[in-house]
Amino acid sequence: MRPRSQGYHAGRALFVGFLLLLAWSVMITRIVSLHLDATRRAKVLSSRNYRTALAASRGWIFDRTGKPMALDVTLKNVCVDPARILSEGVARPVSAHLARLLGQKPADVYSAITNRATRRYAAIAKQRPEADAAAIARLRLPGVFSEDVSVRQYPMGTLGCHVFGFVNAEGVGSSGLEQRYDDLLRGLPGLLLGEKDGRRREILTRRSLDAAPVPGANIHLTLDATIQYYVEKALDEAMVHTNFNPEAVWAVVEDVRTGEILAMASRPAYDLNAYATSTPEQRRNRAIAANIEPGSIFKTATVAAALDAGVIETGQVFFCENGYWRDCPGRPLKDFHAYGDLDVGGVLKKSSNIGAAKIAILLGPERFRRYLADFGIGRPTGIELPGEEAGILHPLSAWTSPSISRVAMGHEVMVTALQMVNLLSCIGNDGYLMQPHIVSRIEDPSGRVLFQNAPRVLRRPITERTAAQMRALLRGVTRPDGTGKQAAIEGYPVAGKTGTAEKLVNGHYVRNSNVASFMGMFPADSPRIAIIVVADDPHPYHGGGAVSAPIFARIAAPVARYLDIPPVDASDVIYYTPDGLPVPDDA
Repeated sequence: MRPRSQGYHAGRALFVGFLLLLAWSVMITRIVSLHLDATRRAKVLSSRNYRTALAASRGWIFDRTGKPMALDVTLKNVCVDPARILSEGVARPVSAHLARLLGQKPADVYSAITNRATRRYAAIAKQRPEADAAAIARLRLPGVFSEDVSVRQYPMGTLGCHVFGFVNAEGVGSSGLEQRYDDLLRGLPGLLLGEKDGRRREILTRRSLDAAPVPGANIHLTLDATIQYYVEKALDEAMVHTNFNPEAVWAVVEDVRTGEILAMASRPAYDLNAYATSTPEQRRNRAIAANIEPGSIFKTATVAAALDAGVIETGQVFFCENGYWRDCPGRPLKDFHAYGDLDVGGVLKKSSNIGAAKIAILLGPERFRRYLADFGIGRPTGIELPGEEAGILHPLSAWTSPSISRVAMGHEVMVTALQMVNLLSCIGNDGYLMQPHIVSRIEDPSGRVLFQNAPRVLRRPITERTAAQMRALLRGVTRPDGTGKQAAIEGYPVAGKTGTAEKLVNGHYVRNSNVASFMGMFPADSPRIAIIVVADDPHPYHGGGAVSAPIFARIAAPVARYLDIPPVDASDVIYYTPDGLPVPDDA
């Protein structure tokens, strides 16, 4: 009996265990089933849900007259739903229709659809005109739709390319103002959340979020498109001039009284609408990014500093050693021509290195460097453009015995064109150094002003008297016996300075390779406009007076007419004595 009882209980235990296992299996199966159903439902819901980012329209850039220079244009991307087209078996007729209207090969469109068989989106043609998308929409092709796309365009092509910069394929500002103000220009994207039906059509009643994009801010510049055109036309002519043939040439036009930049251009240049085909050299804004030894245009700073410090007078005469100064500190110094006695005006007019060196030595290294720093040499101007160089003004501890004589004539110092034209404007503006700027104001899409610029004085390196003396002296440079005579323009006396410097390559000067420059302002006695022109390695002519001065004149003459600056009649001229005082009426 005992063994039988044990077998009975054992069978009963097995039966109960089987029932428990079965129950657990049913529960697990049900849990898995419910989970899979939930996953399937989630997938269905997920396939119907959509989340669409709405790109914001990028802000526009305008010149000072309100002319749009960079703007957004809405075009169309022609798109398809490959999964739907293939499920309905209409891939070939749809491909044929799209190819015909888009000017593509049917086989290419067909491949684009079939290669994405499981996808619900593919762009067949990008950035097409509205008319193309409308013609396709009228055919009501299944699985074919279009979407808006905002495209950056530059109506003037190359005009102002180094100032405006461009927006890359990802919609990011990548140079110029587009880069500097990218955060403000790009605006804030919008967002749509909702559901679509089985045919990928939106169920409007299921839209859960509709946040509209906020367009970017608009930027208004001090730059004038017409003046910019005059500058670039002159630079283009210089690039192909048989007597110039420079590797590059650049120019800046500044309002003397306000520091507003009216034009800034470099050559070579590139088309902003085809930026992808350009090279780094073409995209380089040399007006602010090229550090150059200025050569003789720097004598303007030398003489102004010495006059202001009171160590020389305008009529003071310097013996220029007949072109070769053996006893110059450090090593001998030469002039291009042999000069004997020259007064201060003659030193500038004839551009004597020896005369400038003797003037700087009277001033002394400490005072000389202090004036140069006050003029802004060795520091960026702070203009609202990326990539600005600071130039080089060595500390006094790095000056050697010959340094003062070399810096006096524009060697052992590096500058940008913008720094030099701003220095000249300081002389034209009664000694006030202005903050150069190219942005006038920034507005939000409603027209509310977010930022308003205004003329700002940085410092006053020289006195009004010194500035008047310098204008009178620099006026002589463009007279018939001056080095800058080719910068003269009819009806407007020009005060300026020529410069010719051997190029410095890897720490060594290269013979027969020069940087030629001219900077001038007009009308000379009460200047309104300052212009600098720099030519890199021109040939066969290589001097600033022969190359850059005539380019200056080609810019200045039309600018004077465009700005309606009255020609200067002899009776209207305010003549100054060498001491910077007006000449009496009865003199």
